[in-house]
Amino acid sequence: MAIRPILHYPDKRLRIPGKPVEDFGADFQQLIEDMAETMYAAPGVGLAAPQIGVSLRVFIIDVATGEDEPSQLRVFANPEILELQEEIAFDEGCLSFPGAREEIQRAARVRVRAQDQHGEPFELETDGLLAIAIQHENDHLDGKLMIDRLGVLRRRMLHRQMLKRAATESRASV
Repeated sequence: MAIRPILHYPDKRLRIPGKPVEDFGADFQQLIEDMAETMYAAPGVGLAAPQIGVSLRVFIIDVATGEDEPSQLRVFANPEILELQEEIAFDEGCLSFPGAREEIQRAARVRVRAQDQHGEPFELETDGLLAIAIQHENDHLDGKLMIDRLGVLRRRMLHRQMLKRAATESRASV
């Protein structure tokens, strides 16, 4: 297992849509282990493959937030959102936007079809944090980011904030 670097906005690789997962063999299993290690170390509740520079349609989520809660790691390969119901505003963060939190409009309930870590198909209907996380991570697979769901003013402010952060990070690494 390895912790992989997470791409930060405005990295253009975050805009590359993922390709369908076709091979669920050893390389894919290693990718899932690396993604889990990376997500837990960050820490976050979800991570999509494009966030670590891998253009595949797969994301992982674990909404168990307390240390005493057992892991609920879920793998969603080749996900397809089948139904979205109601609407809710949710205060979201993103590992590709370090330190940023934005109120985003999402569906309150979601029904999704995907494949698990071994390629077995499943369908899930859920709400709450898991529904929000599924929609957020699925956006990453299409090259869509949290910033794209904001109004013009908030988008400009977040863009400037991330550019300033990137400039500070690049000066610190010299």
